[in-house]
Amino acid sequence: MKNALVFALGIALTVTTLTAHAQTYQWKDSSGRTVISDRPPPASVRDAKTLGTPPSPSVSAPLSSDTQKTTAEKDMEFRKRQQESREKADKEAKDSAQAAQNRENCERARTHLQALESGRRMILPDGNGGETFLEDAQRGDEIERARNAINESCK
Repeated sequence: MKNALVFALGIALTVTTLTAHAQTYQWKDSSGRTVISDRPPPASVRDAKTLGTPPSPSVSAPLSSDTQKTTAEKDMEFRKRQQESREKADKEAKDSAQAAQNRENCERARTHLQALESGRRMILPDGNGGETFLEDAQRGDEIERARNAINESCK
């Protein structure tokens, strides 16, 4: 008697569990009555509603991409981000140093142009370890070079 009761209770729980996960449909039949059923409505019904959907089983639920990655993959991604960060910092430092060099060259070229345009007598190295006075023809060439240097470094 006990075994039959336990068996009947087990069957009842199984049926309850199965119907609890069934999909439920609602529609109006040809006579205008509302029908609620666990079976889909006939194809001739237009306005059928799905009231409940069965929950997806937790065992077959897809894992998010973060949980699927291994520790080695996460470590590799972390090292890649670190490398990219270092490269970005190096590039910014290089760009900053170049900008400082350009500012210095610009200031030097402007000062040289002012001295050339002042008309003062100037002495330039001759390339052999000596010095020569700047002639008027050479002054025009030097002014042109100073202006080109300003255009290059004072952007």
